[in-house]
Amino acid sequence: MFIATLIAESLSAGQLDEAADRLASVRSAPGAWRWLDEGRAADLAFAHHPDAARAALEGAFPATDVIVQPAAGREKKLLVADMDSTMITVECIDELADYAGIKARIAEVTERAMRGELDFAAALDARVALLKGLEESAIDRCLAERVRLSPGAETLVKTMRARGALTVLVSGGFTRFAEPVGAMLGFERVIANRLEIAGGALTGTVAKPIVDSTTKETTLLGAVAERGLAAEQALAVGDGANDLAMIRKAGLGVAYRAKPIVAAAAGARVDHGDLTALLHAQGIVRSAWVAD
Repeated sequence: MFIATLIAESLSAGQLDEAADRLASVRSAPGAWRWLDEGRAADLAFAHHPDAARAALEGAFPATDVIVQPAAGREKKLLVADMDSTMITVECIDELADYAGIKARIAEVTERAMRGELDFAAALDARVALLKGLEESAIDRCLAERVRLSPGAETLVKTMRARGALTVLVSGGFTRFAEPVGAMLGFERVIANRLEIAGGALTGTVAKPIVDSTTKETTLLGAVAERGLAAEQALAVGDGANDLAMIRKAGLGVAYRAKPIVAAAAGARVDHGDLTALLHAQGIVRSAWVAD
């Protein structure tokens, strides 16, 4: 059996009946639907053709996210998440560059790297080199003034952790941001790049090896092995090209408000809702969430 989860700011019983009709039209043999959060999220069970079911439902209803997956094992025991533009609303390196007066220059490179147009490690080295001489105090200012948690992030992490899942934040960004963000959100582990600093200023270099796409994938696979899990029991979420490898390895790999290359390749997308959509996707009813 399979489950299609529909998530929106406003969802009606009539739309769910229409969704069942759409599944019937592609011979998916829909069953009953049930509310996860009345008027906002619901599950619709069906028996066959998950790819056809996803195609039939995506885009059929305004501002509605649709996640299609096997019904068995949908609640995950591992969360591996990206940070910038996923767990937080900004790209930290772009905001840090603003304190050096070169945000536009760096943000253009960041965008291209996240779209998969540039080698991630080389692009990171090039951007950090442009920050050479920036006062270390700019990091704390940026953290306080610019970094904001994404809606639903804290509820997602704390609910999964309370239910026994291992939660790991793995970022191509920097420890000086990732460690406090991880602590605020409740992650058990944080992995990120380390900016090198001397004499109270950035040296323009990053400690090697760089946390990149391969690191994210090996982090997920390592955590799966450590906990004796199957890859199907992992949830990975991110927005950029360097998240694709881990997204593809996870049982539920989610592109969150992602770049086109990621949205096209991921098995699931969240384009409209906040990160609590990933709790709905696991069948966790709203009354069971840990409030942020």
